[in-house]
This record gives sequence, C-alpha cells and structure tokens, in this order.
Amino acid sequence: MTVVTATSLGLVSLGAPAAPSLEAIALEAAAKLEGAPAEEIAKWATDTFGARFCVTSSMADAVVAHLFSRVSPGVDVVFLDTGLHFPETLKVRDTVARTMNVNVRSIRPLRTVGQQDGEYGPRLFARNPDECCFMRKVEPLERALSDYDAWATGLRRDESPTRANTPVVTFDARKGKVKVNPIAAWNQQDVDSYISRWDVPVNELFKKGYGSIGCWPCTRRTKAGEDPRAGRWAMFEKTECGLHV
Repeated sequence: MTVVTATSLGLVSLGAPAAPSLEAIALEAAAKLEGAPAEEIAKWATDTFGARFCVTSSMADAVVAHLFSRVSPGVDVVFLDTGLHFPETLKVRDTVARTMNVNVRSIRPLRTVGQQDGEYGPRLFARNPDECCFMRKVEPLERALSDYDAWATGLRRDESPTRANTPVVTFDARKGKVKVNPIAAWNQQDVDSYISRWDVPVNELFKKGYGSIGCWPCTRRTKAGEDPRAGRWAMFEKTECGLHV
C-alpha cells in the first residue's frame, strides 16, 4: 500500500512562523515609537528583550540609568572603565551603583594603561586616538554586548551635527544588535529638568566648563558658543570614539 504524505506530495511543513529578526523589530519600533515619551521607549525595550538588554552609560550623568531603573529595576548598566577617566566620572559611577536599583557592570580593556604603553608606546591617545579608543572603548563594548541582543544609550540629536538624525530605535548592523536611544529627541533643557526633578547624579566637571566628558587626556573645556563636543579630541579631525559609528 502506498502511503501518501505531505512530503510525497511535495508539501513541506514550515512549522511555526519564523520569529522576526532583530532588524525587523528595530525598524518597526523606530516607526512606532518616534515621538513617544522616553519612559515608553524604555519600557518597550525591557519588555521586548528582558535579560538580553542592557543600558550603557558614560557617567557624564545618570539620566538614562535612572530612567531605566524606574521602568525595569535591577537592569544591567554597562560602564566602560578605560583606566583614563576623570575621578569625577568614577564618582558618578559609584554613586549610581550605591543609590540606584541597577546592576552596574564596569568593563575594562584587555590591557591596562601600563601594558598598552609598554606594547604600543606611551601616550598612544596623543598619536593615534582611533587605535586607543578601539582598545579601551570599542573592543570592551563589543565584548560586553555579547551577552545582550539590545542596548540603550544616552545619545541626543542636539549634541552635535553627527548625531542630528539619531533614531529612537535602530539596528546596528555591524554589531548585529538593536540600539535604543530613548532620549534622542530631548534637548538640554529636558535633561536639566529631569535631573532636577529626580535629583540625578551629574558629573561635577560640567560646572567647570566642560561640555562633553570622556577620558581626561582627550577632553578639554569648551569655549562659549562652541558645540558641546568641541572639547573632545580637539587636536584631531575626530568627533566620535567609535562606539556610535
């Protein structure tokens, strides 16, 4: 007796529909959440990705970490400890770890500053800042993100021309992950209002003339009328460390 099956008829069962790709999820969310409150964007991110989601923070301020602590208590907050941060920056990190309901993860480069100096020569940041940023920021972030499908940043459109078109949700094809920018549409007044309302920790260097804060060798005070990021890598044609390009 011949048994007729779906296979014999040329019909192959496809099973359950394939789950949407991370890129498809990001594209749909970008359209849906544009113009939404930051809290709604944050909730979407944590609801969608759960434990496969983290927040990244440079600890210039703790606005995004605080935002997510309200929406998803216990969320992971990744801080890239380059070994070249200002003490004021580390103070914000420690305050966040001590006072907020988040899990701060300090990720260090594979080499200490001394080991990097020994292998590549001293003051690499002054000779090849791209290479220094890669070893002390880009590679550590990629290593940290291996545990996650998506992460949040504090990028804002008003920070610089290179960030003017920052979407609230996007897909980072190079990393293969969803990138969430819940305060992309905020301006400085929005940030200041949030800080005042919730008493959020802020880097003390902002009161000393710094517009944007990174590693101490590559950050200077900004002058009146300058772009907030003009004090970063001021001696080079460089505006980004490589984390967001």
